[in-house]
Amino acid sequence: MKHTFLILTVIFGCLLSSVVVSAQSKEGQSIWKTLAKVTFRKEYDELMGFKVDYPVFAPDVKKLEGKEIEIKGYIIPVEGYKSHTEFIFSAFPYNMCFFCGGAGPETVMEVIAKEPIKYSAESVTIKGKLYLNDNDINRLMYELRDVVLVKG
Repeated sequence: MKHTFLILTVIFGCLLSSVVVSAQSKEGQSIWKTLAKVTFRKEYDELMGFKVDYPVFAPDVKKLEGKEIEIKGYIIPVEGYKSHTEFIFSAFPYNMCFFCGGAGPETVMEVIAKEPIKYSAESVTIKGKLYLNDNDINRLMYELRDVVLVKG
């Protein structure tokens, strides 16, 4: 029984990911959980020639716009990675992230760091200002700027 509980706890923890609560999150709610409060509207894109999904952010997400947040997650190595100051950050490890088909677009963000942050397969905690993107389909929905490594 104890073993089963431990396994379920680990699985549940992996699914939710371990995140750091920011000063901007209310009542201990994790930032990744708040960022998941997004729906999508379909609009025809003339350049693409078909309907595409555009994010519609919940009020809780909009409140974080331009605010400094602290968040725990994983650096996602991408091909052509030129700088450790610009990278993709995910709520989940590489094998479970959005780009591998294991999660939604609300679980990743673009990062622009003040100083290079060394790649690690382990989770890291970073801090920066959050910006929302609801109109450029060539970019991710979330961008974290002026990022510094808190713990890694």
